[in-house]
Amino acid sequence: MAASIARCFTCASRLHGSCTILKKPLACMTSRHTFRRSVTDTGELLVHLNKRGVLQNAFPEEAAQGELPRLLQSGWQTVYCGFDPTADSLHVGNLLAIIGLLHFRNAGHNVIALIGGATAQIGDPSGKTSERPRLSLNMLEDNTRAIRESLQRIFTNHELIFHSNSKKLGTVSVLNNLAWYKDWNPVAFLSEVGRHFRMGTMLSRSSVQTRLKSSEGMSLTEFSYQLFQAYDFYHLNQNHNCKIQLGGTDQLGNLMSGHEFIHKVTGQEVYGVTVPLVTSTMGDKLGKTAGNAVWLNRDKTSPFELYQFFLRQPDSSVERYLKLFTFLPLAEVEKLMEQQRLDPSKRLAHKRLAAEITKLVHGKEGMESAKRCTHALYNSSILALEHMTDEELQELFREAPFHELLMEPGTTVLDACLRAEAIPEGSKGYSMVSDGAVWINHSKSDCPEQVLVPGQHILANGLSLIRVGKKNFHIIKWLSL
Repeated sequence: MAASIARCFTCASRLHGSCTILKKPLACMTSRHTFRRSVTDTGELLVHLNKRGVLQNAFPEEAAQGELPRLLQSGWQTVYCGFDPTADSLHVGNLLAIIGLLHFRNAGHNVIALIGGATAQIGDPSGKTSERPRLSLNMLEDNTRAIRESLQRIFTNHELIFHSNSKKLGTVSVLNNLAWYKDWNPVAFLSEVGRHFRMGTMLSRSSVQTRLKSSEGMSLTEFSYQLFQAYDFYHLNQNHNCKIQLGGTDQLGNLMSGHEFIHKVTGQEVYGVTVPLVTSTMGDKLGKTAGNAVWLNRDKTSPFELYQFFLRQPDSSVERYLKLFTFLPLAEVEKLMEQQRLDPSKRLAHKRLAAEITKLVHGKEGMESAKRCTHALYNSSILALEHMTDEELQELFREAPFHELLMEPGTTVLDACLRAEAIPEGSKGYSMVSDGAVWINHSKSDCPEQVLVPGQHILANGLSLIRVGKKNFHIIKWLSL
């Protein structure tokens, strides 16, 4: 199985250091339209995704009602979605687009995740109030590498955990658009590509109009983004027979540019499908620009934090999120919601939502890590603490100082607290312990002179979790003499 998964990934690392991804998919169609039911599995895919709410719009609107379903019925197609590596991790706001690709792949279609190693240097103005800060080449390479690994991990988790062996999966390619831009010179690009674009059309895009009316305005660099996004679609169309682009609804202008360019140059019809933007309860887009990102890489958002994010979603969002972010059959979603209505205190739907997403993003091991952290923090479980790794403890208590200390014979509770700098020296620190302000491994430790007891103050994994007051944690990793 592992070998087959590895063969699935067509990496472009040999072309430019690491695979690529871009973030520019779009599609347009008013939400009142729905996809017509067709008789084959691939035709049913659009109907199914529309029922789940995963597909919001399609472009061109009139063609999407007939030509796009017929195209999907005619044989396996190639679908792409892009992600610009402007940070060293994707976030929950990107997850639905990835899930859209997974649905297409699950139906047997081939998918391309395009990392925008080139376009990230330009910056997409869509949904932005100001121009992106310029990133160094080293930072772009690091970001690209991290995002590639994240995408591959999610595709692998989906295949291992959620895929039915009775179905044939399509292939996955992770590419980097820097591979085809690095040899272009600006004169040739403008001469061959730019001549097909019209200023009036480009200026009419809503993303451009919004920025032009802002106090900062819009640079020529950002304005040219449409050309590069359109050329990406054209390149994938010509070299990978890609006829479908997928992305968020904020990418409409970019997708239309790609469709128009391909149609002008080749006469070929291509299509776009969009997924809805995921917003917070306050209506803000869940992205790094809004400052509220929940990341998909563990070093930025732990499995426990991701699990808790979805566990804490309001009741009004859970059914929709179960349809959007999981692969549970719709009948099972309805059953879960009925069970939740009968006994809301058990929060069965919330727990299933959090578990399914955590498994997809971090695998079964990530899900088990989230459970251990949950038991350790909210159930005061000593057993969970003993089975937690150093990494999990530092993730769970992300702001807590981590100390590696040499265990000396006769070390007392007071000694441990002082060495960890958890309490001040002198009578004040002594009083904090004796007055019951100090807890070690979830147990009150109010005897300053008590010698640390293995199994009580020192867990089997050599760790001590000190809490002073309600929220001040310190982690000690004891080293033997």
